[in-house]
Amino acid sequence: MATTWTTDRPWRGIMVATTLPFREDLSVDYDAYAEHVAWLIANGCDGVVPNGSLGEYQTLTDEERAQVVRTAVAAAGDGARVMPGVAAYGSAESRRWAEQAAEAGAGSVLLLPPNTYRAEPEAVRAHYAEVAGVGIPIVAYNNPIDTKVDLTPGLLASLYADGSIVAVKEFSGDVRRAYEIAELAPELDLLIGADDVLLELAVAGAVGWIAGYPNALPVSCAELYHAAVAGDLTTAVPLYKSLHSLLRWDSKTEFVQSIKLSMDLAGRRGGPTRPPRHPLTGAIEAGVRTATEKAIADGHR
Repeated sequence: MATTWTTDRPWRGIMVATTLPFREDLSVDYDAYAEHVAWLIANGCDGVVPNGSLGEYQTLTDEERAQVVRTAVAAAGDGARVMPGVAAYGSAESRRWAEQAAEAGAGSVLLLPPNTYRAEPEAVRAHYAEVAGVGIPIVAYNNPIDTKVDLTPGLLASLYADGSIVAVKEFSGDVRRAYEIAELAPELDLLIGADDVLLELAVAGAVGWIAGYPNALPVSCAELYHAAVAGDLTTAVPLYKSLHSLLRWDSKTEFVQSIKLSMDLAGRRGGPTRPPRHPLTGAIEAGVRTATEKAIADGHR
């Protein structure tokens, strides 16, 4: 099974959930964002996922959010390499964001289930069906920790059978689910959704990675991904062990600030976050700094 990006399956490969650069006055720096998107693709990543949680979409105005998508499409060189997040409080609003993504030329979208209440399975199916009506491929995002709605393997199989989704970003942390998903919906593409279970999900058959830490260290992350999905454990395991103290910050509450700090330390532009997120301090900042400095000292880039 192909594990790299292709025009007919543009959700595969390494799709980086991009951070968004803000100026000191916290306005969006679209030029810096365009440079970052182009840099990621030039350094071994297949595409980008703007307007995810790592991109702080919840803090953006509608115009900012739309302009981020347009900027990513222009900078990527091929709009199919862009998978905007289209999460919203209502299904109709998510559909509008999917329409905007399609109009901008994006190749797919990433969609959370309803996340303002614990939606029952039929409501989840209706939500995805509504957005699927746009006609752009949908990658479901399972993050039961934050949304309180769990896209279980059985529910994912129903969504796939409905024709509503083509893949799932699996962020539950339960790697055992990969095998049940493959049993219940063998054609549904499994995408790694958390950096610190990359190897486990790659071995279980993942064909893509919606990634956080390539924002800071794309070359080493790309090497790790390709070795892992190829089953080259001789290469992948030492890389994974070397990077894991850093990758696990992708799964923590402070993941946005952590990855932006790592970018700053790696010579990229991470910069500030918008409120309510605030700068890291104390033991958390020290932990991110130590893990990043170790990774850089080990030659990761």
